[in-house]
Amino acid sequence: MGKTARHLRPLAVLIGAALAMSTAACGGATEASTAADAVDISGSISGQTINYWSMWKDGEPQQKVIAAAIADFEKDTGATVSVQWQGRSNTEKLVPALNTNNVPDLVDGTLAKLAPVIGETGQASPLTSVYSYEVDGKAVSSLIPEKFTSNGVFKGEDGQPWMVPYSISSDGIWFNAAKHPELKAKPPATWDEFIEVLDKLKASGAAPIAADGDIAGYNSTWFVTAMLRLKGAGSFKALVEDKSGEGWDDPAVLEAAQKVETLVKGGYLNSGYNASKFPAQQQLWANGDAALILNGSWTPTETGTYAAPGFDYSSFQFPSIGDKPASARVDFIGFAVPAKSKNQVPAQRLAAFLLSAKYQDALGTEAKVLPVRPDAPVAPAVESVKAAIDAAPATHLQNDGVTFPGYMEKVFFPKDDELFLGKTSATEFIAKMKAAQIQYWKDNGS
Repeated sequence: MGKTARHLRPLAVLIGAALAMSTAACGGATEASTAADAVDISGSISGQTINYWSMWKDGEPQQKVIAAAIADFEKDTGATVSVQWQGRSNTEKLVPALNTNNVPDLVDGTLAKLAPVIGETGQASPLTSVYSYEVDGKAVSSLIPEKFTSNGVFKGEDGQPWMVPYSISSDGIWFNAAKHPELKAKPPATWDEFIEVLDKLKASGAAPIAADGDIAGYNSTWFVTAMLRLKGAGSFKALVEDKSGEGWDDPAVLEAAQKVETLVKGGYLNSGYNASKFPAQQQLWANGDAALILNGSWTPTETGTYAAPGFDYSSFQFPSIGDKPASARVDFIGFAVPAKSKNQVPAQRLAAFLLSAKYQDALGTEAKVLPVRPDAPVAPAVESVKAAIDAAPATHLQNDGVTFPGYMEKVFFPKDDELFLGKTSATEFIAKMKAAQIQYWKDNGS
């Protein structure tokens, strides 16, 4: 999952193509969506076939759970599921397919990838019927925490949901609780407490923080999360949407950059992080050569094969800065049904089926990921992340949900890398970002 999450972002070329296609196919998508919205998915689907393009590869833990669910689904309903285990390229393959009559009935992927390709282009069917469908005697809508849906993250321009999530990912500052029980007993809650922890680690001769500096998505988490702690969820996206660039003059934005600068200049990052190649630093951390790493909920699974003996995975959330409620990052993986799908009813039924407790529990305990249902158990290694999500008053997406074509890849990541790798100061970063953002919106017709 880690490699996927490092690339939870749309490719500008693909998005541009998808947007162009959505314009060409706008009428067809709207008509299909309107028809799909009225369907009843509770009737018989025996004898019907679903063409499903999956983001998982054969043999992956998630694939095994979904494959088992499909077998049960076929037995229970009489429907047939023709599945292609395409792996992470399934979204890229969807882009050209959407402009043809050869579209899958069901596709899954990360919200960050599906949204710009199908969710925000009018080419997905509304899945209101799925949210009303009963699973385990409860409406699907009641199985997904309200704080995941209250900001309308799954809704299209018509106000109806186009995605049904079945699992989530998050992040945290990870550590070995066997080696640092004090962090599990009393994790730093504020930035000042966090710096105190880093100073103690440094004084003890330990490298405080490991970071693979060649992964821009990881690097950016430090600035983006610091800003969200200062200004609240949605503030980074609002900053990016400011076509004048004046938002970069906000003192709070500079303060967020200064927090990153503090980590760099304070020597809190492990030696060589700015020239590392993934997963070198991650391996050093798992072997005990660094105490902390800011990374995703996939970290225990991704590092489990080379972690030090007796490694006890635990994590704490990015510390608070100021008085804003600390939201938890929650990214979604789920199903979408293309508007051109010829088998809307069975596709929607299968999307609901994976929210059954049997498969949600299996995702948590067998695949060792975070199920979308809060009542599903999880593996001990990710219990700290689940507890943080359950306790958080609100949630935010990776990069605060910014999916503007090419913005993160071409505008933000290069400048943020310079800051995180110690090549530029916080003040210089702000000035460069303001100028680059103004140019970005000029280049994009604003």
